[in-house]
Amino acid sequence: MTQNFETGLMWFRRDLRVQDNTALHLALSQCARVHCVFVFDQAILAPLPRADRRVEFIRESLVELDAALRQLGGKAGAGLIVRHAVASNEIPRLAAALQVQAVFAARDYEPQALARDEAVRQTLAQVGCGFFTCKDQVIFEGRDILTQSGTPYGVFTPYKNNWLKRVAPEDLAQHNSAPLALRLSERPPEFQRPVPSLGDLGFEPTNLTSLKIPAGEHGGQALFEAFFEHMDDYHATRDFPALKGPSCLGVHLRFGTVSIRQLVRIALQRQVAGSAGAAVWLSELVWRDFYFAILANFPQVARQAFKPEYDAISWEQGPHADALFAAWCEGRTGYPLVDAAMAQINQTGYMHNRLRMVAGSFLVKDLGLDWRRGERYFAEKLNDFDLSANNGGWQWVASSGCDAQPYFRIFNPVNQSEKFDPQGKFIRRYLPQLAGLSDKAIHAPWAAKPLELQMAGVVLGQNYPHPVVAHDEARAKTLQRYAVVKKSMPDTR
Repeated sequence: MTQNFETGLMWFRRDLRVQDNTALHLALSQCARVHCVFVFDQAILAPLPRADRRVEFIRESLVELDAALRQLGGKAGAGLIVRHAVASNEIPRLAAALQVQAVFAARDYEPQALARDEAVRQTLAQVGCGFFTCKDQVIFEGRDILTQSGTPYGVFTPYKNNWLKRVAPEDLAQHNSAPLALRLSERPPEFQRPVPSLGDLGFEPTNLTSLKIPAGEHGGQALFEAFFEHMDDYHATRDFPALKGPSCLGVHLRFGTVSIRQLVRIALQRQVAGSAGAAVWLSELVWRDFYFAILANFPQVARQAFKPEYDAISWEQGPHADALFAAWCEGRTGYPLVDAAMAQINQTGYMHNRLRMVAGSFLVKDLGLDWRRGERYFAEKLNDFDLSANNGGWQWVASSGCDAQPYFRIFNPVNQSEKFDPQGKFIRRYLPQLAGLSDKAIHAPWAAKPLELQMAGVVLGQNYPHPVVAHDEARAKTLQRYAVVKKSMPDTR
């Protein structure tokens, strides 16, 4: 294969694996020698809490990636250069130190990442060093999928239909770096250091290990293999948080320890074979592409409503609103399914997808709080936080986003609880103080008979709170609140 550069630098970011890595394959195909780097970007790490599962997940994944690169290259001195610095400064500095002619990376689509990459590109260009990016974390990006009039989609179903028509074997082809692996270069002695510890980075250990969240490429493959065993049932189990329905691959997709092409390829194969579960799961993967495309084509959604008229809504503010928000964050709303969902995210960094909708709807349409407050809280807590999907999900429940639920559709948290956790198994797991209640009473303890509460050891206002709002009254207020946009029609593109 033609080599265009003597020495190149592969910059790992959201693609922490060696298998089917498009940027790694591109770098190896274009260069006689390739160095590999990951930067713990201080600009990203600085605002994070000092105990952050995502940082620990990345760190553990890098240990595996470093070993995998050394094994792939067949050189003890090969492997990963890991830096702790401001990436926009460090990449050009490292490129100069290694005397590379080109830097390669998989594209990132978030506004801050785009600004960082443009700064790197300009700095490298000043010294004649190229900066090349390629698609890796999505199947279709940006403007790949457009309407017949050449505009980006704002509604999911026609986007999905076009996506399914367009997807071809070459879109899902595996990029095998093994035949080019001898081009992985030994690191200079000053860079042959182990991956920094959490302490070196200024962070503390979390409960990642006790939660049994496997990191790295092997962890991602193990989870996917386990999910494959029940993928065919996904359509029937995915909405019930007490069941083993979801793949739990979100954090691995977020940091690229699994290949999206592999997941889509297998899901498509199962769908063709008649698997209803695989077809529904494939739709979830297409939703992921869709939200990436929305962020790329409508970057203003990171700051405002996709439908601008929804920014005219007047949200609750002041001390009472702050108290309601604190109750929601801490799982003290008095609605068991909502509180159990918040306990799940606070304790584990994960929240079941059905519960993300229930908890989000409750914040916006029962408490009357700005969806951006919930978006920020999830951004801090979720292991699999991804700006595009998090923003898309929150704007969906707020009815302000693309293809969102109508503003007058307001989840009843008790009905949702009775429907999707009918025996209260999930609630009992995260709210053990309610475990003694009957399967009927556990969904709305305030409606239980005093004797049942007493027998179950539940004292409302003491070991479990009274509801912070009455749902029917909150619903009426929400309909009034949304009256400013009730004449708006959904985008029908």
